[in-house]
Amino acid sequence: MSSLFPVPQLSPRVTEQGTQLFLENVSLNGLAKQFGTPLYVYSQAQLLADWAAWQYPEDQVPERNIHVCYAVKACSNLSVLRLFAERGAFFDTVSEGEIARALAAGAPANRVVFSGVAKSEREITFALAQGIFCFNAESAAELERLNEIALRMGKRAPISLRVNPDVDAKTHPYISTGLRGNKFGIAHTDALAVYQRAASLPGLDVIGIDYHIGSQITELSPFLDAQNRLFELVRQLRAVGIELTHIDLGGGLGVRYRDETPPAPRELIEQSLKGLRDAGFAHDLLFEPGRSLVANSCVLLTQVEYLKHNDDKNFAIVDAGMNDFIRPALYEAWVGVENCTVHDDVPAQVYDVVGPVCESSDWLALDRSLNVKQGDVLAVLSAGAYGFSMSSNYNTRTRPAEVLVDGADARVIRRREVLTELWAHEV
Repeated sequence: MSSLFPVPQLSPRVTEQGTQLFLENVSLNGLAKQFGTPLYVYSQAQLLADWAAWQYPEDQVPERNIHVCYAVKACSNLSVLRLFAERGAFFDTVSEGEIARALAAGAPANRVVFSGVAKSEREITFALAQGIFCFNAESAAELERLNEIALRMGKRAPISLRVNPDVDAKTHPYISTGLRGNKFGIAHTDALAVYQRAASLPGLDVIGIDYHIGSQITELSPFLDAQNRLFELVRQLRAVGIELTHIDLGGGLGVRYRDETPPAPRELIEQSLKGLRDAGFAHDLLFEPGRSLVANSCVLLTQVEYLKHNDDKNFAIVDAGMNDFIRPALYEAWVGVENCTVHDDVPAQVYDVVGPVCESSDWLALDRSLNVKQGDVLAVLSAGAYGFSMSSNYNTRTRPAEVLVDGADARVIRRREVLTELWAHEV
């Protein structure tokens, strides 16, 4: 095996037992044989542990309500959503479909927040009819549309403005969302005037303020810089008579994929509570974690179809491609890759782990030391966030099945697609 494994922080529920890797108490090779590959496999124990990391013990209740809004886009399987819904989660959604998914998983509509820069009339009408908790509005034009539709329906739309604080999250540019040049939110310098306009519209109920500065953020300082800018704006709003009931401090808290050392969720919460106390605010707090709740709960299993060698490279060609797991191709993201079988009789070699899709960018990992044979099953670690949820049918490939492991039990929570489903809607 490579020298990078085992590292408990990377995949806490993956262990080496004899000559095989297990997730909780289930053999990963056994799951691959039973359900086929590629295959997404989630640990229920890790999902619940990561949820617990965002919670306060019952004997340490904080001085205000803290709502953890799971970002559905990270992993939208109904079984995962239901686990969180049963534990009181709110849900951060960005489409009519994500709202419908949260509701289908058992979430009450009054625990749904609707974000996104391009909310259509149909989506707004649907969300208002359901009675969601709040719209995170991202432009002045959206406010006008929200007001018009709410008046037409005889309702008032509860709204928060997503303010762009122009803070560098120090993350990959594709997942940075809080800079002046990003498409998200309302410029900090315009926010006061836009809030005053929102407060004047009869179809709107102004209840909150929101920011989101990026994803996979591994230090507290960007959060705190943005938070301080937001708190100053809350003071300005109060001075002109606009009182809010909640402050949404967004998501983006990173996880450890390799050697990152992100702060713990509790540390972020404590710093935010301190900021509220210092500012003299009594607002409820919302957070919108996605990655930190699901990334390390999951492995993607993929079989080695061929080993290929040339003068410059060794390739482990696997059956999972960029259509199954696009993060390495899209972001050059680093993820751990380990053989599910421990070989003492195979010397380690450096491989690029590449997929079957007809693109040069179709790779899962580059320059990895692996003891591997043709036919082995590899585990792509920390694949739970933006894994299946970003998958596609490119190259007319069926998407993988998803399986949830609970102790020694494993059950399918999404069956593998079959080919005929891929053209079922075509004429």
